[in-house]
Amino acid sequence: MPVHSDDPSRARQEQWLQLYYFLRTAFSAVWVAAAFTAGQHNWLIAATLLAVYPAWDALANFVDASRSGGLGQNRTQAINVIVSAVTTLAVVLALEVSMHWVLGVFGVWAILSGLLQLGTALRRWKRYGAQWAMILSGGQSALAGAFFIVQARMPATPSIANVAGYAAVGAFYFLISAVWLSVGRSRRKTA
Repeated sequence: MPVHSDDPSRARQEQWLQLYYFLRTAFSAVWVAAAFTAGQHNWLIAATLLAVYPAWDALANFVDASRSGGLGQNRTQAINVIVSAVTTLAVVLALEVSMHWVLGVFGVWAILSGLLQLGTALRRWKRYGAQWAMILSGGQSALAGAFFIVQARMPATPSIANVAGYAAVGAFYFLISAVWLSVGRSRRKTA
């Protein structure tokens, strides 16, 4: 259960999280739209989008951890930065082999980053509200990763659409968290 107080540093951090979740939502929404349109018809655009997605996650986790006390205080995010950066490189290499390999890389990444996101949300739950959606998102990401690995072993050739559906669900969870934080902040201001 989150602790509510008049602590200004807590209020600033909660405001940052709200902005951060809205930014993650916006990026994912644009990425999904690009993946389902141009990414479906142009291999170079699809390849670029597939490499950009984990790179963005690495950058976003780095910025959030930096704004939330630093990488030393946010070990799950520090590890997620490394995992996502390595995944970016692995995606670039897998693109040279096949989409099956790319989807397999995304599967491993979704499991690891989902579990790390779950850890971050559980840690934040003690101080801030609106983490239930991030907990669900982390758990669902890990499950989706296992599904990606299974799909990567199937004969049908995967496409960017496989990853775009996953990204759309992630955007939805970030949006829920941002709105939930907004509502909570508004209620405390009026109380």
